[in-house]
Amino acid sequence: MRILLVEDDPQLAEELCHALRAENFAVDLAVNGEDGAHLGDTELYDAALLDLGLPSKDGLTILQEWRAAGRTLPVLILTARDGWSEKVAGFKAGADDYLTKPFRVQEVVMRLRALVRRSTGNAAARIACGTLVYDAQIGHFELDGLPLRLTAFEWRVLSTLMLRKEKVIERTELLERVYEYDSDADSNSLEVIVGRLRRKIGAAMIETVRGRGYRLTCAAA
Repeated sequence: MRILLVEDDPQLAEELCHALRAENFAVDLAVNGEDGAHLGDTELYDAALLDLGLPSKDGLTILQEWRAAGRTLPVLILTARDGWSEKVAGFKAGADDYLTKPFRVQEVVMRLRALVRRSTGNAAARIACGTLVYDAQIGHFELDGLPLRLTAFEWRVLSTLMLRKEKVIERTELLERVYEYDSDADSNSLEVIVGRLRRKIGAAMIETVRGRGYRLTCAAA
């Protein structure tokens, strides 16, 4: 999964990036409103963390512009503005959640996971595909009742497939959801990751759809 973080406080941005990457998320950081708006317009993200008080363009304007353009990515506002009127304005602009500073970083992670899960149409926190189970609340996988050990890249691919099980995910979309903005991503590296996942969960569970991408199929589990 890939997250856009728009935050101009260097210490908080570093703390959030570290915590999210420790939970296997890919994170792109923008430290001003113009860059954040541009990334949200041009890149594919599972969710965005958006500060309101930003240099060059404020977060509320960014959010309003995204929604006016039809961009549906889940947005969690992070701000020191804790007044009721500010919260109302945030939700009216199209925010999906609102968290005031100071906050626990782990709460941000939990709220992000919930936003991403609901945005993909999954109501329950535990998602099953045969004997493969993904606990979307804590971000852990189990296979046959045992913890499944995954690298960060494997987790990003498998969680994306799991949240959209039985649906074909285009190869380009998977690449965009796995790698950060400045990473050297290519389809060969994606094939290597998929190959490793097949060895861990069973080759038949990840189907290659020729000319398109991959599908996690539960019938083969």
